Amino acid sequence: MDDKYKMPDGSLISFFSNKVKQFGGINLAQGIPGFTPPEKLLKKLSKIATNPNIHQYAPGIGNFTLLDKLCDHYKEKTPLTRDHLLIVQGATEAVTLIYLYLKQLTGKLNVLGFDPVYESYNNLPRFFNDAFTPFYLINGSIDFSELEKSIIENKINLVFINSPGNPLGKVFTKTEVDTIIRLSEKHNFYIIIDAVYRELYFKQPPYIPVDINNYRLFYVNSFSKLFSITGWRVGYFICHAEHMKKIRSMHDYTGLCVANPIQTALSEYISEEGIVNNYVTKLREKLKTSFDTLHKALTDFDFEIPPIDGGYFIWAKLPKPHDDGFRFAIDLYEQEKVAIIPGIHFSAKGKEYVRFNAARELSEIEAGIAGIKKFLKKDE
Repeated sequence: MDDKYKMPDGSLISFFSNKVKQFGGINLAQGIPGFTPPEKLLKKLSKIATNPNIHQYAPGIGNFTLLDKLCDHYKEKTPLTRDHLLIVQGATEAVTLIYLYLKQLTGKLNVLGFDPVYESYNNLPRFFNDAFTPFYLINGSIDFSELEKSIIENKINLVFINSPGNPLGKVFTKTEVDTIIRLSEKHNFYIIIDAVYRELYFKQPPYIPVDINNYRLFYVNSFSKLFSITGWRVGYFICHAEHMKKIRSMHDYTGLCVANPIQTALSEYISEEGIVNNYVTKLREKLKTSFDTLHKALTDFDFEIPPIDGGYFIWAKLPKPHDDGFRFAIDLYEQEKVAIIPGIHFSAKGKEYVRFNAARELSEIEAGIAGIKKFLKKDE
């Protein structure tokens, strides 16, 4: 086999995204938004950065004002207090912290995720010698008799829900979420709800419960995608106070805290503008425009695309005669400098699939479409 088709070690998301960062091109690979963050937020950070007293450690649990603003934001869903919250370095740290805590609590984790899955869900079990079970959807829906059977047979004690999803932008219905919660009570497993794309839906807002009294439910979110600031690395999670007390102790010896200037800028901005504000509304509209444009072009190119209800990404089956997403992605970048992610990174059944990031400005989406079209023309 040609060396260029040798599967690299580590994350394929990093592999393909780093090609663009190093050699240039169009990054439809990593979930990096091509949109400018809120101007008022950037001005806040610029002003705060000149304060000589702001550049030391923040409180380990998070900026107190930011914590209080989050409590206000979720108060209609659950009686949230600071005791149920932790500010962390992005949703990835949140998921990892919760995972390590639950592993300590249970001894061994048997994890289930809805295929195709985000890379952390199946790789954390791999790194820590735990078991991962993919659960395959049927035309985007869950067969709950099969799900319960899988939970029992595989002794599942942790389930991931990602809504809207990555790489498949499925929004779980209220019935689906509530049924999974009922199953968790029946079969004693924990649930991590990853809600980083919660506000980036295309039709109806997703149903995502936040319940501090549910001992088995962990809710994860982030400001990264909400305000197009993935490089700032600010996320948070919510859970039962008994869990949170112990996880905070772990956090003191691992992540410790999130950068003080960044948390302060966010707290001041949110105090004035709110969390789901005019910027988020306009972002949702821009994302939908870019998504629709890319979706139509890919459909015209004979990619097969399942229903997608939100999030950044388009999960698509390759047009014939292509049947290898990794080779397709390598050749597409090499020939046209357009980076995407092979589907095999997210699913053992994903060889014929690829993932596109639609969260870019329309001009970049159009340039990416032109490159894909030119690449496919060579096969005719």
